[in-house]
Order: sequence, then C-alpha cells, then structure tokens
Amino acid sequence: MDIVTCRFSDTLPNRVFLEVPKTRQDWIAFIKSMPKWWWHPDDKLWSIPKNKETAEQCKSFFGTALVVDKSKMMHTQLIEKIKVAHCLKTSPTQITIHLHPHKKDWLLLHLPSTLITQHLPTVKNIHGRKWNVDIAMWEIPYTQLTVRFVTQYLKDIAQWQFTFHLDNLPERLVTAPLPPNKIYPKEEVKATYEIAVTKLAEVLMLKRYSYRTIKSYKNAFKSFILHYNDTRPSLITTSQINTYLMKCIQEKQISESHQNGIISAIKMFYIEVARQPEKVENLYRPKKANKLPNVLSEQEVTRLLKAPDNLKHRCMLMVIYASGLRLGEVINLQLTDIQSDIKRIFIRSGKGKKDRYTLLSDKVLQALRAYVKIYRPSYWLFEGQDGGQYSERSLQEVFTQAKIKSKINPNATTHWLRHSFATHLLEKGVDLRYIQELLGHESSKTTEIYTHITKKGWNALKSPLDDLDI
Repeated sequence: MDIVTCRFSDTLPNRVFLEVPKTRQDWIAFIKSMPKWWWHPDDKLWSIPKNKETAEQCKSFFGTALVVDKSKMMHTQLIEKIKVAHCLKTSPTQITIHLHPHKKDWLLLHLPSTLITQHLPTVKNIHGRKWNVDIAMWEIPYTQLTVRFVTQYLKDIAQWQFTFHLDNLPERLVTAPLPPNKIYPKEEVKATYEIAVTKLAEVLMLKRYSYRTIKSYKNAFKSFILHYNDTRPSLITTSQINTYLMKCIQEKQISESHQNGIISAIKMFYIEVARQPEKVENLYRPKKANKLPNVLSEQEVTRLLKAPDNLKHRCMLMVIYASGLRLGEVINLQLTDIQSDIKRIFIRSGKGKKDRYTLLSDKVLQALRAYVKIYRPSYWLFEGQDGGQYSERSLQEVFTQAKIKSKINPNATTHWLRHSFATHLLEKGVDLRYIQELLGHESSKTTEIYTHITKKGWNALKSPLDDLDI
C-alpha cells in the first residue's frame, strides 16, 4: 500500500513536508492544487503551508495513507541549506549578494520582504536568475553580465551591497550540454523512391533557395510520392496528381497557401528534375483570398511595448514596430547593421534575398544603447543565453507573453507589428512609395493594401442614414 509520509521542521515551522511516491500522479496533482506548494528536488520532498485548512484537506484526501513522522527529523542536506540561508540574510532592510556556498558559478541574492514591492521587477530581470525555494533566495549567475546589470539598475539604491570581492568573472556561464533525450524520436518513414526527394533538394540548393523553402518543398513532395509509394514518380499521371490534391483538400482540409506549396513542390520536380512539364502545366491554383492585414491601434502598441520588464525583450519588440521588420530580419540583425550616425538600419538578405535600409527611431537607438551597455553582444544584435543568435521561437514566446500581459488582441502575432508600422505611417501622411521602400515590397500593389485599412479621414464620414428624417 502506498503511503504519504508527513514531516515537520523546527527550522521552517510554517511548512509541512510530504514524501510522496512518484508513481502516484493523482496525489502529486492534489498537492499542486494547493496554494503555495513547493517542490524540493534535492531532497525529493513536497511542502505546503502548515495550517488548519491544509491539514483537514490532506486528511480528507489521503485518509489512512497519510502517516505522520513525529520525530520532526528532515534530510540533513535541506537543514544545512536552510541554516546557510538564515546566516546570509544579514539585514531585513538591505539587498545583499553573497557567494553561493554550494555552487561556485552562482551567487545568492537576498531580497528582504520589506523591499519586494519596490525591487522585485528589477531582480526578475537579472539574466538567468532562478528562485531557490529551499532557502527562499534568488540564485544569479556569477558573471560580468550580472554585475553590470545590478550595478546599472541598482546604482541609485543605497540598500544593497556585495558581501565579497569580485574576481575573475566570466562574461557568461558556459551552459552544460543537455542530457540525451530518453524518448526516442519517431522513426522517419522512407519512401520507396526517396531518391526523387534527394534530387529535388539538389535542384533547390543549386537554385539557392532558402533552407526553409527547401525543407517545405521536400516535406510536401515526399508526402505526395508516399501516397503513390509503389509507383515510380515519373509514371504518376496528371489525373493522379489532381486526385491527391483533392484528397488533401477534402480529408486534411488544407489551406489555400498549403495547397499552393504542394503544387509548387510538385511542379518543381516535374519541370526541373523529371523533365515532364506537360504533366503540371494545367494544374489548378487555388483562388487567392483577398484578406486585409491585421493592425493594432497605437494604444495597443503602446501597451504591448511597455509590457516586457526585460530590457532585451522590450528592445526586440520596439525594433520590429519602429522599423517594420519581419521576424527573421530582427534576429538576423548584426551590430554593424545599426547605423546610428545616419539613423538607419541595414537589412541584409531580407525576403527574396533583397537588401534594404529602414528607419532607426531615436527612442529605439536610446534603448539599444542601454541594452548594449548591459548585455554587450559580440556579433548578433540580439543574442541568446549562450551568446549565439536569438531564436525565432524564443522571440515569438517573448511576444506572446507581452501580448498576454498587455491584454491586446489575443490573435495578434509579431507580423501584426509590421502591418501596424505601415498603416500608422500612412495615416501620418507618409507617401506610399517611401513605405514600399521601407517594407522591401517589390510591387507597389503589395503596399497599396494598407490604403484599405487606414482610418485617415474616417472622422469626416457619416452614414447616409443620418440624413434621413426617421
């Protein structure tokens, strides 16, 4: 019979410690449903507040499986950690930073309860910070980046100090390699004529298509030949191609853009690889949807850009809106692309492999200078935790969190900021030709779509109903 062992501690008299079998996920879910639960990974213990309400809930839920250990003994390692923490908490009115007693590459920051309201947002912005529930202190990296941040953002606060001498600090911590994934990846299905996919990829590489486009074409074409796995691709007929497309539309309910991608991949193979252009010259392209771009109001953009507490995150979102950049263009920015003397940003190899210049806002330049002073990127303007290029997925997550916090349209994406940049410029009277150049549009017709959503002059319009005598 599984049991839950309940322990108490004189060191933390307001907490109850529970030892729960890891196989009982239902018990663990119950603990997680309680307020202010903690998990102590080193000691494999859960803890919850010690009060009458939690005691009654535990008795009711666990019943006879709940066993109380009256010895009040706890794991020695946890007791030692708590004792160390109490020794380091030197002042109830002062932020102090100490050497970590157990981790040589980390520091401990003590933020007294009296200063939490005022300084918690600043502490949460420290790069790589972690909350240690066992000792109720912040663990922060022992790096030059941390010291620069703390010195910059706590410089006007008298109630803080280092309790040791700083020496031989690395710029950043070297991240240990991740442990091997215990979940084996799904085995890739090989097509009978896999060589056809390889040949298509070779043609795309010779034509210097982007990595993303090559990957998309390969996946689309491979799904196609897998559908006719026993038939040589050169023997597949136009009728069979249309049958496959119909199946995708009816059963998979693919979008128009997905359908276009499949057709493009198939046409590329039969024209450039199989040399059978007659098979694909009469394929039906889906009718293009005439959709208007989604735009945020200036008030929504303001709330969004104020939402991130992290300076780097705020700078990335500011650059997207202030310069009208695409997601990939932001993370591809290099330090040398910011030309502050002429107030321009150089965009290299944008969509369609086109270079261009765009605006550099004064407010963005000011924010970037503060960011560079603290983070000191070496090559890319925005670098990840380990100094490499910032990932698109991470930037999307930054936007998502800012979107939730600012309570703007929940369907918004980072690309909405680019649409908003163009629309707001148009509403301020900027010529459409300049906007086309800033966005990097090859055709003016692409830029003209923003004229359909601008609200300039709407205040002077009224419905004809208002003139009727009704």
